[in-house]
Amino acid sequence: MKFCAPCLLGIEGICADELKRLGIENVQAENGRVLFEGDFHTLAKANLCSRYAERIQILLGEFPAYSFEDLFEGVSRIAWEEWIGEKDAFPVKGHSVGSKLASLPDCQKIIKKAAAKRLGAKYHTSWLEESGSLHQIQFLIMKDKCSIMLDTSGAGLHKRGYRRNSTIAPIKETLACAMADASHIRHYSTVIDPFCGSGTILIESALKALNIAPGLCRSFSAEKWGVVPAGAWREERQSAQDNIKLDCDFMAYGYDIDENAVALTLENARKAGVEKRIIVQKRNIKDFREDFEKAAVICNPPYGERLLDMEQAREIYKIMGEKFVRKDGWSYSIITPDDNFEKYFGRKSDKRRKLYNGMIKCQLHMYFR
Repeated sequence: MKFCAPCLLGIEGICADELKRLGIENVQAENGRVLFEGDFHTLAKANLCSRYAERIQILLGEFPAYSFEDLFEGVSRIAWEEWIGEKDAFPVKGHSVGSKLASLPDCQKIIKKAAAKRLGAKYHTSWLEESGSLHQIQFLIMKDKCSIMLDTSGAGLHKRGYRRNSTIAPIKETLACAMADASHIRHYSTVIDPFCGSGTILIESALKALNIAPGLCRSFSAEKWGVVPAGAWREERQSAQDNIKLDCDFMAYGYDIDENAVALTLENARKAGVEKRIIVQKRNIKDFREDFEKAAVICNPPYGERLLDMEQAREIYKIMGEKFVRKDGWSYSIITPDDNFEKYFGRKSDKRRKLYNGMIKCQLHMYFR
């Protein structure tokens, strides 16, 4: 089977490298997604273990679509009966970018009609009740090329299951983990987040360091499909469980000026199963100090578009520049949408990486020299 893993812009390479490390074949990074191939075990493994993919989709077909007739014919050629049962639900949603077929409602109707016509003919019925398990059809029409996918994940893979509650404007789990990857977090690392909020950066760093699969505590849509062997899920879950590394030195420390954030971080860490690796205290950035020989500071400080006005945010950047001093064994990774961050922080970053926090274009500023 061919698969598609949509991901945040800027982390396609990280996502592709991870899938390769998982032993997955024919991995190819594209703009905003990663393509790969495999079987039902691959489907289960990618859902359970991918830290950076937003979801795992089966890529059922790709074809040019310059008209609604092209779209209808292309969708009709897909063997929907191999995946969708007579009673299964199959809603349609998707996107169109730079294409002649720009109306999403019309595209949805055409795709739904084509899939329903083929299924009705195969099951010898004129009415499909759609009362069974969910088979979400997704489409992407990019420059008149249509990709038709079947979503296997259900809720987005960034929803690990530990963060049912969060502070205002939390960072996405997949982005937090990408920041940990860029900071080279390992099983022996010490991580500090002086603006920990609901603890996402700390928890994702811990899950990565301990090699705890991010999907172990949640379920997936394709688990309810009759076509996917239950044994594939069972075996891949057991394999992920066996690969956890508890014998390591990783620790994370979080600080926040909000007592509720401190309590929330501890609660989320407990849900994620990493509470023994995370220590949280109420502390202002003004009181930041160095207590470790080596550490990686990773943070998402409050900024104008998010929680503070721009003037307040830049005052915080100045304080960070004073507190985050150059020191052997220490690194600092700071994500912000402010193009003038380096000016207020007080020095140029050693490396920058463009990332997206939701729809907000940001820069990850890294200091390690």
